[in-house]
Amino acid sequence: MKTRKIIVEVLRYNLEKEKGFVVSSASNGDEGLNLALQTKPSLIILDIGLPGLNGYEVCRALRREAATRDVPILMVTARVSESDKVLGLELGADDYITKPFGIRELVARVRSAISRRENERQAVEVFDDGRLYVHFGDYVLRFDGQEPKLT
Repeated sequence: MKTRKIIVEVLRYNLEKEKGFVVSSASNGDEGLNLALQTKPSLIILDIGLPGLNGYEVCRALRREAATRDVPILMVTARVSESDKVLGLELGADDYITKPFGIRELVARVRSAISRRENERQAVEVFDDGRLYVHFGDYVLRFDGQEPKLT
C-alpha cells in the first residue's frame, strides 16, 4: 500500500513538472471510477492491482460509459504475462506498461496517448462534395440527396 502511494506521488510530481498536467488520484478502484466519471480526465493511468474494483473491472466500466469511452487508459502493473497484457488491451486499455518502468518512458507514453486522441478528434467527420455526403460519426450516407440502402 505504501509503495503504491510513493509511485503515485512520483508520477504526480513528474507529470505536473513535465507538461503542467493536473493530476488527481484515487486509492482504490471504486474511488477511481467515480472520480473519472465526475471529472472526465484527459487520460487515466490505471493500476490493475487496485483494492476494491481491480483495474480490469474499472477499465471495463469506463469503456461502457459515454463520458469516459474515449479517454485514453494506460495500464500500469507488475503483471507481465502475455495473457494479462492481452486482457487489458481487449478491455479497452490504450497501452500497457509493466513495473518497473522508467518515468521518462511513462511520460512519453502519456504524451503520445493524449496526442493520438487529439488527432482523432480533429479527424474529418463529414465529407460533402455536393453529390456525395458522408457523416462518419453518425453513419449517414447520401448520394444525390438519396439515402441508399446499404448492408
